[in-house]
Amino acid sequence: MSIDAYRWQMNKPGAPFERVAFVAEPAAGEVVVAIAGCGVCHTDLGYYYDGVRTNSAPPLTLGHEISGRVVAAGAAAQAWLGKAVIVPAVLPCGECDLCKRGLQPICRAQKMPGNDIQGGFASHIVVPARGLCPVDEARLAAAHLTLAQVSIVADALTTPYQAVRRAGVTPGSLAIVIGAGGVGGYCVQIARAFGAQVVAIDVDDDKLAAIAQHGAGLTLNARTHDGKAMKAAVNAFAKQQGLRSTEWQIFECSGTAAGQLSAYGLLVHGATLSVVGFTMDKVEVRLSNLMAFDARALGNWGCPPEYYPAALDLVLDGKVALAPFVEERPLDSINAVFPAVHHREIKKRVVLTPAA
Repeated sequence: MSIDAYRWQMNKPGAPFERVAFVAEPAAGEVVVAIAGCGVCHTDLGYYYDGVRTNSAPPLTLGHEISGRVVAAGAAAQAWLGKAVIVPAVLPCGECDLCKRGLQPICRAQKMPGNDIQGGFASHIVVPARGLCPVDEARLAAAHLTLAQVSIVADALTTPYQAVRRAGVTPGSLAIVIGAGGVGGYCVQIARAFGAQVVAIDVDDDKLAAIAQHGAGLTLNARTHDGKAMKAAVNAFAKQQGLRSTEWQIFECSGTAAGQLSAYGLLVHGATLSVVGFTMDKVEVRLSNLMAFDARALGNWGCPPEYYPAALDLVLDGKVALAPFVEERPLDSINAVFPAVHHREIKKRVVLTPAA
């Protein structure tokens, strides 16, 4: 099958993507997905601009937030033919000791499109069939969404879903989300869907205003609140809502050093700090605070494929709004879109769509 893709040809920050064509066929247990859309993620920018190393060296097609339709299948994967699917951003092998013990995110044989294998900024992609998430197209139409739009479920929504689930958010929880755009905006909505009262913190008033309409009970601009003022404001909100002053669940989604410091400064007794965003920058913190507060810190790498259907249900059932935060652009505009996203000229999650 002939595939058009935009490959990053050189391991050099900002080098243009070049359009290439190649032929690929699915092996046993693999499928070819005709891509409907592929989201542009902060992780892609990290590879492209910041020198974050990919496991597979360039030339490489980036992109790991993928939805589409299965158009070819190898042996043992024929049942997927014709189905609309979301491709998990991290595909564990399902066979190793780690997978069998429920530790799929650290599977050493996992495949991540745009990192371990060729990714989704292309017309088609070849991926393992194991773990694909089927999309009910009748429900999709009823929710007034397109298959391209739900591509971002593959990471921007499922990663915070896994973080909220692991942190133990329940009705009566106080969730604090640092970074209210992209992943963080969905984290706010998911935590609210799990029953939490949610505080959103960002440096962009437009993003805060948007998320206030979709689940945030309190919004704070970190530019106008120092750490002490932020903690006081959150405490006042907790008291007003009849919530505990302990056991806060804090989600660092900004992927910035400043955001990580803000998140750490909000630790209280019994808190859970979930690190969801990524940055190459380093921060200096006093780890003894975790001991003193009897708190815990969790990293979050992707989401096991078995949780994708439940995360997608939140979207299709209208509990998480997706469309207001997504913007479709043609795949052919990739060399203009990447710098625009990098310079924060586009505030919504961009989904690149191949030509029909």
